[in-house]
Amino acid sequence: MKTIGILGGMSWESTVPYYRIINETARDLLGGHHSAHILLSSIDFAEIKELQYADRWDEAGAQLGREAQALEQAGADFLVIATNTMHIVAGSIAAAIRIPILHIAAPTADAILARGVRTVGLLATRFTMEKDFYRRRLEERGLEVLVPEEDDRAEVHRVIYDELCLGRTEESSRARYRSVIADLAGHGAEAVIFGCTEIGLLVDQSDSPVPVFDTTVLHAQAAARHAIASN
Repeated sequence: MKTIGILGGMSWESTVPYYRIINETARDLLGGHHSAHILLSSIDFAEIKELQYADRWDEAGAQLGREAQALEQAGADFLVIATNTMHIVAGSIAAAIRIPILHIAAPTADAILARGVRTVGLLATRFTMEKDFYRRRLEERGLEVLVPEEDDRAEVHRVIYDELCLGRTEESSRARYRSVIADLAGHGAEAVIFGCTEIGLLVDQSDSPVPVFDTTVLHAQAAARHAIASN
């Protein structure tokens, strides 16, 4: 079994499900008392958040690159960046290490295409919704990606940072997310991507009139399968 290196803590609230889902998947695939080989580097998210909001992405990439090097030196066979937004610096991280990165958009696109979906709505931080580093990956696979209107993008982003990253789930925010999801479906989205690893802490399939694809779940399951494939 390969050793999974996780760059986590961005936020730690969504890193917890990563650890659980990876190990649940390993147990389900291998049976018995099996679990995954995992090395975790958990970042102080306050430092990363400051760099995000200051648009200092190069500094953030360099910091995460150093953490990735530490995971590689500790014995990780491949890397998982346990956050959608920080895949904006995936290239910088990849350049700092020799081991491969399992990009979060890859298993997401695989799952969507397997369902025969071609038009998807994207809920995420404003960085992920408004920059092209993530959408481009999906569009290169033949998907059309819709994002919410500006006011809705701002509210989706606010809830992630001001509530979910701090461990808060508010019913009013769940209702707003439901409304945003319904609006995306009304504009042609055949499915919705939870493109921030915290979103699944607030809403799930029961909150959507169309299929949802939770990137946390898909990424963690893919990591476990990739690790086990070496057996």
